[in-house]
Amino acid sequence: MSELSSNRPSVAVAYHSGYGHTAVLAEAVHRGAAKTGADTTLIDVTTITDEDWHRLDTADAIIFGSPTYMGGASAGFHTFAEATSKRFVEGRWADKLAAGFTNSASKSGDKNNTLAFFAALAAQHRMLWVSLGLEPGWNSTTASEHDLNRLGFWTGAAAQTPMDGGTDTVHTSDITTAEHLGTRVAHHAATFHAGRRALTTTH
Repeated sequence: MSELSSNRPSVAVAYHSGYGHTAVLAEAVHRGAAKTGADTTLIDVTTITDEDWHRLDTADAIIFGSPTYMGGASAGFHTFAEATSKRFVEGRWADKLAAGFTNSASKSGDKNNTLAFFAALAAQHRMLWVSLGLEPGWNSTTASEHDLNRLGFWTGAAAQTPMDGGTDTVHTSDITTAEHLGTRVAHHAATFHAGRRALTTTH
């Protein structure tokens, strides 16, 4: 449960980034959530602190992020996921909102496996999954690679960055799509948070 003393919903972005590309997306997700007025936290799971764990435990929504390596989430993110086992046993994250984003060098890159892992992790924690909520872009002769959701993913936000490119080569469409995910989750978190406050007030 989140702390209901605040009128603002809280959103935490928990991510691992190997070479900085996923960090660019994490910052975009964070930015998208923050612009709604939500209380947002950006957490690199490889340097997680006790305060970060507290922020995750009290958040209304947690958005998971990782690069896709060899067809799945990175080892750095898996270490974090396994470290949540005590929270799983205690049901500490039950009924929070969850969502996810990932990046790979290939346009497909089996990114769906990473997003499916995030969804399964959320389900094991008894969380509620929020999809990307966008139609696919760049799928007709009149479409553009600059469309939102240019890679056509549904479960979460997915990006493609050249394996030999720096962080400045993260595609602007993918950044904007990640921002959209953050905004979408934050809007749902606001409704969720307000509902909880109403139930607390009336009972």
